[in-house]
Amino acid sequence: MEAIKKKMQMLKLDKENAIDRAEQAEADKKAAEDKCKQVARKLVILEGELERAEERAEVSELKCSDLEEELKNVTNNLKSLEAQSEKYSEKEDKYEEEIKILTDKLKEAETRAEFAERTVAKLEKTIDDLEDELYAQKLKYKAISEELDHALNDMTSL
Repeated sequence: MEAIKKKMQMLKLDKENAIDRAEQAEADKKAAEDKCKQVARKLVILEGELERAEERAEVSELKCSDLEEELKNVTNNLKSLEAQSEKYSEKEDKYEEEIKILTDKLKEAETRAEFAERTVAKLEKTIDDLEDELYAQKLKYKAISEELDHALNDMTSL
């Protein structure tokens, strides 16, 4: 009986150990489940963040695509403006040359005009001098005519 008692005690101890191990296993299982739930929550959060990141990436790709299209348009506009700039630059060069030619012609015309004005002034002075001399000659002619008339009158009255 002692042996049975010992065996019973051993079985009790085994039972208690088994219960302890079962309780420990249950606690470990619960801890593992909690940890699993935390990991699952983290995964759900990460999946949400991943979806938002993917949406932002899609938006960024659309914006990038739009910006690339806008860049193409701006590049085309720039090329067009450069071509127009060259065209207008050539026109500007032609106009500058034309302005230079016209400026030279204007200076030449002004010089001729100044020369003509001086010539006109000289001619007007000559005309004035000639008119003065003509008037003086007319007065002399008149005086001589009167003197001749007096002389003729004097001769006829003799």
